[in-house]
Amino acid sequence: MWQVHLDMQEYAAALAHCRNPFQRDQVYLLQADAAFSAKDFYRAASFYAKINYSLSFEEISLKFIAIGEQDALRTFLLRKLDNLTKDDKCQITMISTWATELYLDKINRLLLEDDACMVKNASNANNNSEYQVIIKEFRAFLSDSKDVLDEATTMKLLESYGRVDELVFFAGLKELYEIVVHYFIQQGETKKALEVLQKPNVSVDLQYKFAPDLIMLDAYETVESWMSTNKLNPRKLIPAMMRYASEPHAKNETHEVIKYLEYCVHHLHNEDPGVHNLLLSLYAKQEDDTALLRFLQCKFGKGRISGPEFFYDPKFALRLCLKEKRMRACVHIYSMMSMHEEAVALALQVDPELAMAEADKVEDDEDLKKKLWLMVAKHVIEQEKGVKRENIRKAIAFLKETNGLLKIEDILPFFPDFALIDDFKEAICSSLEDYNKQIQKLKEDMNDATHGADNIRSDITALAQRYTVIDREEECGACKRKILTTGGANLMSRGYAPGGAMAPFYVFPCGHAFHAQCLIGHVTRCSSQSHAEYILDLQKQLSLLGGRTTKDSSAGPSEDSVTSSTPVEKLRSQLDDAIASECPFCGDLMIREISTPFVLPEEAGQLASWEIKPQVMTQKILPMTI
Repeated sequence: MWQVHLDMQEYAAALAHCRNPFQRDQVYLLQADAAFSAKDFYRAASFYAKINYSLSFEEISLKFIAIGEQDALRTFLLRKLDNLTKDDKCQITMISTWATELYLDKINRLLLEDDACMVKNASNANNNSEYQVIIKEFRAFLSDSKDVLDEATTMKLLESYGRVDELVFFAGLKELYEIVVHYFIQQGETKKALEVLQKPNVSVDLQYKFAPDLIMLDAYETVESWMSTNKLNPRKLIPAMMRYASEPHAKNETHEVIKYLEYCVHHLHNEDPGVHNLLLSLYAKQEDDTALLRFLQCKFGKGRISGPEFFYDPKFALRLCLKEKRMRACVHIYSMMSMHEEAVALALQVDPELAMAEADKVEDDEDLKKKLWLMVAKHVIEQEKGVKRENIRKAIAFLKETNGLLKIEDILPFFPDFALIDDFKEAICSSLEDYNKQIQKLKEDMNDATHGADNIRSDITALAQRYTVIDREEECGACKRKILTTGGANLMSRGYAPGGAMAPFYVFPCGHAFHAQCLIGHVTRCSSQSHAEYILDLQKQLSLLGGRTTKDSSAGPSEDSVTSSTPVEKLRSQLDDAIASECPFCGDLMIREISTPFVLPEEAGQLASWEIKPQVMTQKILPMTI
């Protein structure tokens, strides 16, 4: 039945009765040949594209090439792409590339026809309209085929045909943003280039690469774009900003680089020294130094626990300001670097008031502050020198501004030799009055010191006659033996004097008494190891020199013993200071023992033996007897 309908040229009915692809190919082939014979090449191309077995792809293509129907061939290729499956990747890529070249050929032919018809306005309008249609169709084709077209081949084709716009369009489709941005920069389209760079999937490295060209092309738009994002590192933009800053600019023109650097420093709180140094250098080149001084005085690290208050290099800033003759800025930098003499010397060349303010900043070093004020005074006097008395009086009035730091005698050498004494009369009288007050105060201090010395002498005399009464039953605070016991075997074993001599002892104002050897033993046990070794060393030296360990208690202190300079007396004095400077029971030694643990670290192993173990009670059961 399909053959019957086909013979009757009823193609739709024939297709309806077809049962396999071969039968449908026959119907499409006859339809395509009929349309081709009728020179309806577009319709023929559509039918040829549906044939899979009856006629090969090459034969059909050659049919259109032979008659020069490029447009029909392009239509055939496009329809063939629609009929291919995703598995035919190689065929899809090759046919898409061929279709791309046919599109480019069509566009070039339209451009040539457009040049030939420039004289005919109507025809030119029609060609222009067709040109726009084919461009739109070609871009739609590129969008649909971007994943199957070979990137390098397609780019070469577009470049060889000179289709830069389509090249950029395809590069955008393939996310080759570097080519796109470069094209927009060449065309002067700064906004479009920045829009491409601001896309989320565009690498930030492209921002740094094209920054020099973009800022030179349109500084305002570029800086606004930089400020709209926080992902840029200002340090990597420094080359671009320096290139822009090196170009001459109008006086009233807003410096875009300064605007961006101020945004980084004040809003983003950037701490990069390179950024701060660049901003400082741009401030220094401005005619007005207000912004420079404000920047130098700003404390960017204010509120920090640690760290610098500024991030620029002060040495670089000083060299730059000296080169640009920004003297006030140099004075501030000298002061910041604690070079106060240089700051005052330079400030005197600019403004004496500024020099006074710098000299007054020094607070900890009075000698340096006086030296700085003398520098200022010398400059002021040299500026006011002359034969007129009012000039000299004006210079003398400067003393009041030093708040009493300088006197008239300090600045007299700076005055000229022809100055009359009458000009200094008031200042000298004032200075003499001050000295008189100081002398009176010194006299009062000397009288107070004399009375104090007399009181000390009286205390020393009274101390020399001081004594303490000890009860015969008084016990030693350490060994609990009686203090006034005479020598014996037991005492000799403890180091006391033999025979009937009384053992040396110490009595403190609080009432506690100790044998000398007991006190030494107690202090060495409770003191630090170094102090204990010091006491034992003094005791050993005394024994080697043949002197007694301590002074005899029966011998009271005398002026000769206090002032004695013999080695034995010196050692005795040092030993007394080491063990008897305070009562061991009432002084700091007892207070420090509060923190001493009951169990010392070396006794930790004995804890187990001190543990109280519970005893198990057992009861013996006796047998019951009846």
